Amino acid sequence: MAEARERIGNNILATCGTCDQVVMAVVEGVLVEGTSNKGFPTLLQLARCLKCGDGLLAVEEDYGKGWDGNPMTVWPNTQRSLSWLIPEILRRQHEEAHRCFSVKAYTATVVMVRRTLEGVCSNQGVDNRGPLMRRLEQLKESGKIDGRLLEWSQALRLLGNEGAHFSEKVVTEDDAADALALAEALMDYLYVYSAQFEKFKQRRAQG
Repeated sequence: MAEARERIGNNILATCGTCDQVVMAVVEGVLVEGTSNKGFPTLLQLARCLKCGDGLLAVEEDYGKGWDGNPMTVWPNTQRSLSWLIPEILRRQHEEAHRCFSVKAYTATVVMVRRTLEGVCSNQGVDNRGPLMRRLEQLKESGKIDGRLLEWSQALRLLGNEGAHFSEKVVTEDDAADALALAEALMDYLYVYSAQFEKFKQRRAQG
């Protein structure tokens, strides 16, 4: 906790909901939360935007090597916090995609979403040597996603391909926002809802 208190009076980079961009913000107060049933230790930082003066609440997590150094604004609600059930490396990739979106780098956003898809396939045990299209198909063949989620994933893959290669076709704000939302839905299905349903079945079986 002493280390966390040292943040007070220092500046962090965080997204300001009023300015709608990444800004420097001065930390006014901190609180550390961390219990085994909530996942990783969490550092809550109440900060004030140095550009407009409005307040924000930013969160960092400790994955075993200290605070991650990437404050994510959770209030005002600039983005939905991902469940800690989603692997840390995937949350990091997706949060980076959100940071790209916050500075209106929409092409970079969809490229990062594509990287998140690659990470999902790898985390699910799919062979990394094949093309991403085939890896996503293997997720369906193994019963981990259904046909609709495969369709979503392939659409995100194609959008990410467009972003990764030079083209006169512009990636719009709506495209990038949809890509973020669909990627979150995919990860929620694989890591949150599936686990919740398994717990439900076990509880019903025991009852």
